[in-house]
Amino acid sequence: MWGVGLWGPAQHHPDPRPAGQGGGAAPAAGHERGHADAGGEGRGGEDYEGATVIEPLKGYYDVPIVTLDFCSLYPSIMMAHNLCYSTLLPPGGVQRFGLGPTDYIRTPSGELFVTSKVRRGLLPKVLEGLLEARSRVKQALAQEQDAGRCQVLQGRQGALKVSANSVYGFTGAQAGRLPCLEVSQSVTAFGRQMIERTKQLVESRYCLAQGFPADAKVIYGDTDSVMCRLGVPTVPEAMAMGHEVAAWVSEHFPAPIRLQFEKVYCPYLLISKKRYAGLCFPSGPAAAPALDCKGLEAVRRDNCPLAANLVTACLRRILLHRDPAGAVLHAQEVISDLLCDRLDLSQLVITKELTRAARDYAAPQPHVSLAQRMRQRDPGSAPALGDRVPYVIVTGAKGAAAYTRSEDPLYALEHNLPIDSRYYVEQQLGKPLLRIFEPILGEGRAESILLRGAHTRSKTLLTAQVGGGVLAFATRRSTCVGCRAVLQRQGAVCDFCRQREAELYQKEVGALAALEQRFSRLWSQCQRCQSALHQDVLCTSRDCPIFYMRRKVQKDLDAQQALVARFGAPSW
Repeated sequence: MWGVGLWGPAQHHPDPRPAGQGGGAAPAAGHERGHADAGGEGRGGEDYEGATVIEPLKGYYDVPIVTLDFCSLYPSIMMAHNLCYSTLLPPGGVQRFGLGPTDYIRTPSGELFVTSKVRRGLLPKVLEGLLEARSRVKQALAQEQDAGRCQVLQGRQGALKVSANSVYGFTGAQAGRLPCLEVSQSVTAFGRQMIERTKQLVESRYCLAQGFPADAKVIYGDTDSVMCRLGVPTVPEAMAMGHEVAAWVSEHFPAPIRLQFEKVYCPYLLISKKRYAGLCFPSGPAAAPALDCKGLEAVRRDNCPLAANLVTACLRRILLHRDPAGAVLHAQEVISDLLCDRLDLSQLVITKELTRAARDYAAPQPHVSLAQRMRQRDPGSAPALGDRVPYVIVTGAKGAAAYTRSEDPLYALEHNLPIDSRYYVEQQLGKPLLRIFEPILGEGRAESILLRGAHTRSKTLLTAQVGGGVLAFATRRSTCVGCRAVLQRQGAVCDFCRQREAELYQKEVGALAALEQRFSRLWSQCQRCQSALHQDVLCTSRDCPIFYMRRKVQKDLDAQQALVARFGAPSW
């Protein structure tokens, strides 16, 4: 496209990069623009300023928060302002071609493009066709009843959406086939200007001075959307006002740029840039509210399951039940259970992929160090490159690095190695919990309430010593089941507890039955997972919590059977 069109091949530079440079396009000297370099970067095509993010007003909002979204923002900007390779004016083009003030526009980044009345750009024509095709597909999707056809149409409209958005993308790809940073940086500059303009319009129009019940406030904005507190108490009122605000703001931008109402959050937890969560009420008439989270670590595989489960549970209490105090209490209870070794080992397993050899890592990593130790123990079962390595952090010498204390969960279970629960509180739960609760409790107060409270000092000396491990098992075999007195002979009870032997026996048999029932349920679940209801379970998935639950229950079941066997033949 370069050199073809209104200006002729001699007038338009086909590739403004210096000879031998493979980066993005660099504008020629003397190009008509009047702005400072973005972000301190040079204008040599190395980088350009992207979308803007309005500084978030962090906090917990128990009032409706309206989300307004620009429809196909970047494609609509390119169509509205006729941004294209073929409409970009070269240096001195205004005087050279005798263009009048209404024949060209200057973008916020200082680039010059002719208007559509002089020449309609090729990229706007392409985008218009893509968006019209997507609109037709979405209309057909709304009328389609067949589930299979709906999936096809949904995929088609998604492909058209990606194609339209990629038109802007490949103009900014410095190593691409058709780079043109003048177009891409103009698009993002218009986007930044529009977000700021939307904020100014909303806050100046919808305020007490204009007769509205409250002053509207834009609490966050990112790329193509803004989130507004409009001062209305209910979700239906917020939806109605959101449609009104979107229509009024759209009038201030050229077609086809259009701001639309998207959804309402109530309540809403704004954590930081690109991190928020809320109970979402979509604009559709039959759409049900749902929990919506962005930027949180609830699904990261390199965090232990406990972190994801606790974050999800706290968010549900905060957003669904509107009970931040209950969420704090739940987090404190889970931390207390963790420090007292009352949680299942499967909740503490961390997995990370072994991507390269140990020598290629800049610093020692827990999963890499464990893979080396497992290779020394049994080379045949050691993890290979590309495998995900599960591990837990066990207790060790004071100040020892985490990579020296990583251990195979099965090995730790079989050898009764105590888990370093303090590591999990500080390294696995601390940051995710603080991100959620700092906007509610305050930065310093959240840490003292969650991670430094009385609930963190409830770990007894016995628990710290045995960690649910070998000493606890040995105590069962050498002491009385009833009073824990040391036995001088074989058996289950001492002479003092002999009269309660039947009661104690029934209690231990009940515990044995409960373990058998739990093991049976876990076994059945593994059978269903393998689709082998009449075969033995051969599952060895080290990345599955059920696998570790089953092995732990099997170990407890063996220990409980041995304890019941100590009673011998009943004599009562």
